[in-house]
Amino acid sequence: MSGADAGLVERSAVELAAMIRRREVSARELLAATLERIGAVDPQLNAIVTLVPDMAERWAGEADARTAAGDELGPIHGLPVAHKDLELTAGIRTTLGSPLFADFVPEEDGLVVQRLRAAGAVTIGKTNVPEFGAGSQTFNPVFGATRNPYDPARTCGGSSGGAAVALAAGMTSIADGSDMGGSLRNPASFCNVVGMRPSLGRVPSWPTATPMSGLGTAGAMARSVADLALQMCVLAGPDPRIPISLPEPGSIFDVGLDADVTGRHVAWTPDLGLPVDRRVRDALAGVPASLEALGCRVAETTPDLSGARLIFQVLRAWHFEISAGLLYDREPEQMKDTVRWNIEQARSLHLADHARASAAQARVLQEVDRFFGHHDVLALPVSQVPPFDVELDWPREVDGVAMETYIDWMRTCSDISITGCPAISMPAGFTDEGLPVGVQFVGRPGGDVELLRFARAWERSCDAGHRRPPTVPA
Repeated sequence: MSGADAGLVERSAVELAAMIRRREVSARELLAATLERIGAVDPQLNAIVTLVPDMAERWAGEADARTAAGDELGPIHGLPVAHKDLELTAGIRTTLGSPLFADFVPEEDGLVVQRLRAAGAVTIGKTNVPEFGAGSQTFNPVFGATRNPYDPARTCGGSSGGAAVALAAGMTSIADGSDMGGSLRNPASFCNVVGMRPSLGRVPSWPTATPMSGLGTAGAMARSVADLALQMCVLAGPDPRIPISLPEPGSIFDVGLDADVTGRHVAWTPDLGLPVDRRVRDALAGVPASLEALGCRVAETTPDLSGARLIFQVLRAWHFEISAGLLYDREPEQMKDTVRWNIEQARSLHLADHARASAAQARVLQEVDRFFGHHDVLALPVSQVPPFDVELDWPREVDGVAMETYIDWMRTCSDISITGCPAISMPAGFTDEGLPVGVQFVGRPGGDVELLRFARAWERSCDAGHRRPPTVPA
């Protein structure tokens, strides 16, 4: 790859969008550089599992024609984007990582893809996911495993694992994803990029079988806070089909991100009361001092999230029964064991179990309201373990404590999910083995912009020490 082309894919989304507007580079030139990068690094990583270069070239040509005509351009006009393989893409295979959908080609785009395309994105393909998005380890029987660009023998996390790897390895500058129990945050931590789970209702999804769900949400990933905010300008905003969608438009993210965080009250917890691998603890040991250097008032404390595990397990089981129960009835042998377990768990629950989970969530939300009356941000590890062996489906123990289920090892994410709060994963350090470790910042419900400004202050202060390039050249 020529120096000029290599430089293009290493630039930020904000820079690239501005260059296209100024006609310093065309969408076709950027696409050519992107496809060359994918060809150079993706065979080692398996992040982009369905590539559509012919379609992308047509869309890039249309983008250049609109630029030449002086048309009004969207915020991400001409930028190549690969969509998570759980998102419907018209005319492009959407497998959900499942043999049951290995040849499925939707007739229409999902809402996330619609919004990105309307804002000028050039779709280049799909990013890999675990089967049905279940579990924070990206592998499936259709495409195999996606590998960590910092060590291809390790997992990239999941379920937005392909998206995180594509970002880290320079194959795209922004990426969409979704998060139920950590699917944006965990792979961002494992791949040293930025991933944000927004407040519930901030980024609606359609079609969905659970329009009133208080658990999963679509969201954004990028290599920087500014790039993530650019994508949130496009993704955020209400949809009348989703009653819980928040009313503010995406333009609330089109604001200055640089802010003075002096005096902010930050609660720091090294573990949320959960087992955390010593390597993660060591990598994040300097977080409180770094926050104090920003002028924050840091106290080691945590909200009482007792009951969070019960809430998450019940709501997750309910979600899988609704979304995949009929498939389970027809072809259970075509599903991996953890997906079957979720559905079987749902069918073993009683109304009384749902009632207890609902009452527990009401208590947690009350506690969250109390907590953020005294603190501006909660800081904690994203993941309880560093990136683990790519051949391991999920960690059976953390810091000597046995994990009962395939999702218990990521409770530092899933316990936060049930609060409805916005949460962002930021690069924060490395293990002695050179594996990335992220810090998670959690804001009050609805405080997405405020949280991004806090994350930007962290990034501005600490970025140089956290941007170690991956092993696979980016």
